[in-house]
Amino acid sequence: MNYDVKNLELASEGRKRIEWADAHMPVLRKIREEFAKTRPLTGVKIAACLHVTTETANLMRTLKEGGAEIACTAANPLPTLGETAASLVKDFGISVFAVRGEDNETYYKHINSALDIAPSMTMDDGADLVTTLHTKRRELLAGIIGGTEETTTGVIRLKSMAAKGVLEYPIVAVNNAMTKHFFDNRYGTGQSSIDGILRATNILLAGLNFVIAGYGWCGRGLAVRAKGLGARVIVTEINPVKAIEAAMDGYDVMPMAKAAELGDVFVTVTGNKSVITKEHFLVMKDGAVVANSGHFNVELDLEGLATVTTSRREARPMVEEYTLKNGKKICVLAEGRLVNLSAAEGHPAAVMDMSFANQSLSAVHVFKNYKEIGKRVIDVPDEIDRRIAALKLETMGMFIDVLTPEQEEYLAGWQEGT
Repeated sequence: MNYDVKNLELASEGRKRIEWADAHMPVLRKIREEFAKTRPLTGVKIAACLHVTTETANLMRTLKEGGAEIACTAANPLPTLGETAASLVKDFGISVFAVRGEDNETYYKHINSALDIAPSMTMDDGADLVTTLHTKRRELLAGIIGGTEETTTGVIRLKSMAAKGVLEYPIVAVNNAMTKHFFDNRYGTGQSSIDGILRATNILLAGLNFVIAGYGWCGRGLAVRAKGLGARVIVTEINPVKAIEAAMDGYDVMPMAKAAELGDVFVTVTGNKSVITKEHFLVMKDGAVVANSGHFNVELDLEGLATVTTSRREARPMVEEYTLKNGKKICVLAEGRLVNLSAAEGHPAAVMDMSFANQSLSAVHVFKNYKEIGKRVIDVPDEIDRRIAALKLETMGMFIDVLTPEQEEYLAGWQEGT
């Protein structure tokens, strides 16, 4: 078995962490038990480009129990947990190619190493693996039947590929499942981003101006938690509907050019590039803290920031302090990469439970239905979404009502009115 991890001696610590996460992932555990009996992925080779965390480890275990052969690589250079990677290799016999802090060259070398198994299916977070397949490893495309995508940024890229007619196989947009983005994006990103900022800086948020760029599900979750900790939340948006929503949720809404002058803490969650530019950095307060929870660090114009910087130093682990030509200091967290995964441990296992249940069942759906799906991006089927929600409720000890035959008839009819 091929692999490239930092230190296999970390495996025992990694296994304990994986087991801790597993205890908080009852839905995925139920699916793993089912997979062990039915083996629905027998014969499937999966190249997975995901954040190498304890929660991901339990997804990899589930896929393997389902009969799949797996090669896993990191979806971002910083978030990899070395002890988790080591345990996956040593304890669970899964090929992993991921080293925390790897440079860009190594990052893509590892993606290619995962692709060397000649996969029949891909599992991506951000679409770097899929784009590598379509640009550098096209000889493998004929053997691939389908894939899944975990995050908003990746879905945007893949839909662009499909629209341009260059996507060569079907993809299930796991991110679009209600049991994914309503919970993972909102509750997961909201909590874990705050966790990363506080671990990196140990600042008190109460009384600070907390600027959030983007008011999608991630921004909504982040805003609620920042407000709950006593911060004054400011939202920047490009979508007038979302801007109205933010305003009616009780937050100030303004352009980034104005917010840049007021903010004490900034977090980008847009999925776009150059959201905070050199011009914004120059007008920020001295000591402003800047972080990103979008998938790629391009949300922050760090190249532009470097052109107006006289010096930089590591003020604390995960905190790089830039001294600008105007004398102000700007603190960028985690190199502008995902602050929740780089400076903390990412989403809590309880919320990733549903996300990775979607990944597991969507992989089976693709395997069974790839010919009918065609070369396009589709949403997770509603029956999978509802099944996961029902399982989650069951594991939480909660139950809901069901429609009576009379109610079903009423909802299906049109004649009964006032």
